[in-house]
Amino acid sequence: MKKSYPIFALLILAWLFSSCGSNNGEVEIQPITASSQPQTLTPTTEPSVAQEIPSATPVPSPSDSLLVTTDALAVARSLPVRGRSASTDYSREAFGTAWKDVDRNGCDTRNDILQRDFNSAIFKPGTGDCKVIGGTWIDPYSNESYTFSEPPSGAQIDHVVSLKNAWQMGADQWDDQTRTEFANDPLNLRVTIASLNQQKSDSNAASWLPPYKPGRCAFIATQVAVKAKWQLFVTEAEKEVFITILSKPECETTKLPN
Repeated sequence: MKKSYPIFALLILAWLFSSCGSNNGEVEIQPITASSQPQTLTPTTEPSVAQEIPSATPVPSPSDSLLVTTDALAVARSLPVRGRSASTDYSREAFGTAWKDVDRNGCDTRNDILQRDFNSAIFKPGTGDCKVIGGTWIDPYSNESYTFSEPPSGAQIDHVVSLKNAWQMGADQWDDQTRTEFANDPLNLRVTIASLNQQKSDSNAASWLPPYKPGRCAFIATQVAVKAKWQLFVTEAEKEVFITILSKPECETTKLPN
């Protein structure tokens, strides 16, 4: 008997191929997608825990370096404007007792300013040329000369930017120490005759100007310098007066005092 294994094997292969083509045994072959390379994750840098948080109401750090230019008109134009705060809580005591020896030279601020502004000063004996009891000076608001040969009660120290005005325009947010330093800042202090000091009172530049018109350039320049140095606001009316006065031909080259 002849062996028929090859023929039998061919029959089996033919049957297998026909089965693969049948719909009943169809197998869907999914395409093979190459796996992506693993990604290297860059760690996110954590923000610094200690971050500087600006104060909601900054307390000024007064410095002449804040005044980038000495041009009074240019600084006046740059002053920030807002309305006045209520003055119901204002008191002179909020600015410390008058007067302090803030520069620790042995003399209080009042006597320092009298010595500075008097052309000649008479001192109480035994006070180390500190306590002024008389002298002569030219009043900056009237341009008149005054002489005292007794304790100069008629010679008063004016805050060019009044303490009440400062309170309404930002100083109400300061601490006690800052207000005390402001009240004793020589930049903001002038000797004047008592009647004019009382006439000026707490007025700002929109309400009162020195009767001596040539002295208004220096008066306004001082107010501008003080407002800029201590980061105080101005009202619209106040700023308008600043710019109007300093734009006059006789004032347009006015520099800020220091």
